[in-house]
Amino acid sequence: METMQDLSISYEDMLKAGMHFGRKKTVFHPAMTDYVFTVRDGICIIDLLKTQTELKTVSAFLKSIIENNGLMLFVGLTKQSADGIRDLAQSLSMPYVIDRWIGGTFTNFKVIQNRVRRLEEMEKSTKTDELDKYTKKERLMFMREMEKMSTRFEGIKKLSRLPDVIFVSSLRESALPVHEAKKMGIKVVAITNTDADPHSVAHIIPANDRSKKSVDLILEVLKRDLSTR
Repeated sequence: METMQDLSISYEDMLKAGMHFGRKKTVFHPAMTDYVFTVRDGICIIDLLKTQTELKTVSAFLKSIIENNGLMLFVGLTKQSADGIRDLAQSLSMPYVIDRWIGGTFTNFKVIQNRVRRLEEMEKSTKTDELDKYTKKERLMFMREMEKMSTRFEGIKKLSRLPDVIFVSSLRESALPVHEAKKMGIKVVAITNTDADPHSVAHIIPANDRSKKSVDLILEVLKRDLSTR
């Protein structure tokens, strides 16, 4: 049996981060039964030993994708996961999406690629004298458009093709990207609370996805493990 020292995340740290707190029993998804240790005061308590096991499985799976020159897209649509997802993706030189999913990112990929190329062209023009021919007002409007596009597309500049895997910071809050990924045959890995269906994706990390400390701890562990491959 594995000891705590063998695991990439300590039980004590998980408890301190509140990783064991699931959702209320009233919104419990029965498919998460195997990952629930008990119910306390109407709240599902996640079995952290299983969280540790699944986290190791996910880390090994993602390592195999990287080692085979695969492409991963990291998605953090919740406020508590945005910074951590961006940091993890950038540390691995992988694309990411935070805050808002743009419909059609997978299912209308060519259009999205064209928008990304447009952003890159705009950014390139700011480094030359190309904008000198425009009026001050036109330059202002140009910069505002570029800023808006950067907010939407900056993270997916490295999405040169459809990814092999997407990692979402909350399965429940990522319905649209998960739907598009499944439609396009892309594997999904997700941090999954007790209110979501684990059978809908390839791998899960059962954990509290509503706590920034919980999500950040998971992302930090993955960053460390994947960066030292």
